[in-house]
Amino acid sequence: MLTGLDIEAKAALVKQQMDAAFEAAGRRPASVEWALARTDHVDAAVQEEASALLRLVVRDADQDAVGRVVSGAAIELALGSVPGFHVTAPPGKGEPYGVFEVEYVDAAGVPHVAVLPGGGRVEVPPPAETRELVPLADPALPEPLVHDGRTRRAPLGLVAGARSGDKGGSANVGVWVRTDAAWRWLVHELTVERLRELLPETARLAVTRHVLPNLLSLNFVIDGLLGAGVAAQARFDPQAKAVGEWLRARHLDIPEVLL
Repeated sequence: MLTGLDIEAKAALVKQQMDAAFEAAGRRPASVEWALARTDHVDAAVQEEASALLRLVVRDADQDAVGRVVSGAAIELALGSVPGFHVTAPPGKGEPYGVFEVEYVDAAGVPHVAVLPGGGRVEVPPPAETRELVPLADPALPEPLVHDGRTRRAPLGLVAGARSGDKGGSANVGVWVRTDAAWRWLVHELTVERLRELLPETARLAVTRHVLPNLLSLNFVIDGLLGAGVAAQARFDPQAKAVGEWLRARHLDIPEVLL
C-alpha cells in the first residue's frame, strides 16, 4: 500500500528498488507484472481511503525465483523505503499456476453420453459430417433511434444490464436492454471501438462483437484480458466477473428519452 501524496512517484521508486533487489540477488523472475490501483482519495479522513494499492505478481518455472528473493525484498522495502509504503500481509510462498491454451481436438476423442430420465446411458457418436468454422455475418441492424437530440452524461447501467465471466484467457461480456427504443440506440452506440474507449484495458486486445437482436443483446469476447487464464491470476478479478459492472458504471452520452 502507498499512502499520502506523490503516489505515482512513490510507486516508480518502489519498482526501481525491487528491480535493484532482483539484480543484487542475481536472478529475476521470468515474468514481473505491476499494477497500481488509485484507490486513494484527496484529503481523506480515513487512512485506508488515503492509500493506493500497488500489486506485484511474479512468475517463474523455478519456485525459488519467486520465493525469498521476492518476499525478502518486499519486507525490507516496506520497513525502509518511502514513507507511507507498507504491505497488507507478508508475501506468500510461490504457488503452482495453470496456463490455458486453446487447441482443437478430434470430436471422436471426446466421449458424448446422454443420460436418460430413467438412468440409462446412451453413447452419442460424433457427426459424420461437419461444417468448417467460419465467422458469421451480423444480422441486419435496426434503424438508429430518432430523438430530439438532448442527451445526458450518465452511466450506461441506467439503461442496460450486463453480465460477464471468463472463457479461458478471454473475457465474455453480455449487455442487454429491455425496450426496442433502447436497443436501437445501444446497437449503434456500443461498437467495438466504443467498448475500447469505455474499457481502456481492452484497447490493444482483440475484441469480437456478436449481435443478438432477438434478445436485444450484444455479446463481446475480449481475447487475452485474463492472460493465460483464471489459474494464472493475471488480474485481481481473475474470472472477469466484475467487468460487466465496470462497463455499466462508465459514463457516456445517453438520449434523455431513454432515462
